[in-house]
Amino acid sequence: MHPAFSVIFLTTLIGVGQGLFLALYSGQIYSMMNLLPGQDSQSFYAIGTLLSLLFLAAGLVASVFHLGRPLRGWRAISQWRTSWLSREVIVLSVTIVLTLLYGVAHYLAWTQPIFTLGETYPIDISLAIGTLTMFSTFALFICTGMIYACIKFLQEWNSPLTVINFILFGAASGFTLAAAFSAVIANQIVTFYAIWAVILTFAAFITRTASLVRNSNLKPKSNLQTAIGVRHGVISQKAQGAMCGSFNIREFFHGSSLAKLKTVKAMFLIFVFPIPIALLLAAIYGFHPIELCIMAFIIQYLGLIAERWYFFTEAKHPQSLYYQSVS
Repeated sequence: MHPAFSVIFLTTLIGVGQGLFLALYSGQIYSMMNLLPGQDSQSFYAIGTLLSLLFLAAGLVASVFHLGRPLRGWRAISQWRTSWLSREVIVLSVTIVLTLLYGVAHYLAWTQPIFTLGETYPIDISLAIGTLTMFSTFALFICTGMIYACIKFLQEWNSPLTVINFILFGAASGFTLAAAFSAVIANQIVTFYAIWAVILTFAAFITRTASLVRNSNLKPKSNLQTAIGVRHGVISQKAQGAMCGSFNIREFFHGSSLAKLKTVKAMFLIFVFPIPIALLLAAIYGFHPIELCIMAFIIQYLGLIAERWYFFTEAKHPQSLYYQSVS
């Protein structure tokens, strides 16, 4: 498939925003259970939520560049009964609103308990909103992943691993950013976020490796003979049937060389996994946590861009069997 950079930035940016919110919410849950020291609502949760909103909004802006007629973009929600894309648009909007309310609740210090859970754990308005936002965030991950996983004729995407990878990549990058944010404002929970970022990054490495192994062993359900309806054993294609290119070539084939594909694959495998893990582990042990956590996030995000580019080029559209050559 042809990798559209607008979609690449959409999926990676909102993934970071979703992951950062989950990190903030997790920190609040741990604090409520007295497993972590409490953090200031305005300087930590409100500012952290604003950062999450900026990533979500940036992803939304990036998606506009993928529309042929942006003024008609609102029509994307009309097919919500059958389209995962429509569901993604709706859930993304809900997630942004709920994340905003979560940040506002902390900014206004709506943290007085409204009831106590099990006579031990105080529940306030911000935590209640955060719980709703958490469900919406996971729903958004599922909708985004299912846009691709539901396409049965693209075997590389048609797998539960697609959705799992979207969740783990977003969560890993979000927790890495949370570690960097915590280090910058010098609070006490940098180690908590860094450890979880390492765990999530390692989990993402396992599932992405599994998908790479799975995809490398796939057997195409079609070949050149079935594509053109000719059973002859030796067929050599000389032309695609159009002199000046076609929509099929531009949209359903990446046009990149094998060497480029291997380079991008090696780049994302190094940038997304071992380098951030090494930097975060060094930060955990106290070696320049601010610089190392920031570097870990930047390098990992660059790797995620490469990974998402490879994710699209890895999918082989069946129509490319017929339109693969230009005379």
